[in-house]
Parts: sequence; structure tokens; C-alpha cells
Amino acid sequence: MTARRTASGFFLLLVLALPACNAGGFSIPAQGPYAPGSEPGAEAVDGLTVGHRLMRAGQPEPALDAYTRAALEQGMTVDVLSGLGSANLALGRLGQAETLLRRAVRSDDAVPEAWNNLGVALMEQGETPEAVEVFRRAYALDNGESDAIRDNLRLALAKFRERRYDGAKEQDYKLVRRGSGEYLIRTIP
Repeated sequence: MTARRTASGFFLLLVLALPACNAGGFSIPAQGPYAPGSEPGAEAVDGLTVGHRLMRAGQPEPALDAYTRAALEQGMTVDVLSGLGSANLALGRLGQAETLLRRAVRSDDAVPEAWNNLGVALMEQGETPEAVEVFRRAYALDNGESDAIRDNLRLALAKFRERRYDGAKEQDYKLVRRGSGEYLIRTIP
């Protein structure tokens, strides 16, 4: 029994000691997977730039924090308002996004992307007629160069036309319960 215990203890000691035998030991490699530490005296990267990079990386929550930092540093500029609105839109906060994007497009310096994002927020809230006009403005400001804005305008126009024609065939619907917790929408003849 003691020989078995001694062998298992030796094996455990060997497993624990092997990582310490390489050149690095238990230390963290200089070019390892960890983010670099802070560098005292280094200049901070602009919050707006960081926010844009985070949005491109698909991380709207930290981008919102970066845009907020940019607002503290630069004030509520068109770019900051547009960034805050876009981050809120990506997070599904449609009311906040609409408010911020409306403030951004009030300026003469508003970029087509801000108009486009406002149109997206309006479409998501079912405000299709206004969204069509906003997408038209974005398309005009962009000189028709952005495929995304053009596609959004097409989608909004199609939805608007569909909605206009469906109004003529207005029908009544009834919610019918089938079984436990299952519902079906039926047309009333």
C-alpha cells in the first residue's frame, strides 16, 4: 500500500513540476494571450475611435461606454450622437436610439449613416412611411453609393406599398385557443 502511495505521490510531483522545467516556467509570456498592461504616461486612444472599432467587432455594450467617454471628452457632437444612437440600436433600445439619432441628423454635418440608422430604428418601430423618407434622405446624401442604404430604401418602399394595399382588404381576425397554451389566428368570415 505504501509503495502504491509513494508511486502516486511521485507521479503527482512529476506532473506539477514539469511546467516549471521549461524555459518560461510559470511566468506569463511577453507576447501571450493577455492584453497589454497600461503604460504610464501614454496617450489614451480617442473614445470615438474605440467605439467605432468595438461596433465593427460586434460589441455594442463596450462601444456604448466608449462613446459615453467620448461625449465627456468632446461634448455631444454629431459623431458622438450618431455613435451613441447606433450602439443603442444594436442593443435593441429603439426609443433611445431614435432620440439620439434624431438629435444627430438635426445638424448640417449629419452623415448618411446616421440617417440610415434612424431609418432602421423607425422601421423596427413600425413607422414605415417616415422611414421611407429618412432612407430617401440618406440615399440622396450618399449619392447612391452605399449598397446598404439602397437595400434599406428598397425594403422600406416594398413594405410601405404592401401596407398601403393591404389596407383595402382589411379583415377581422379572431384569436382561437387550441389545446393548452396554443393559439391560432383565424379570419372571421
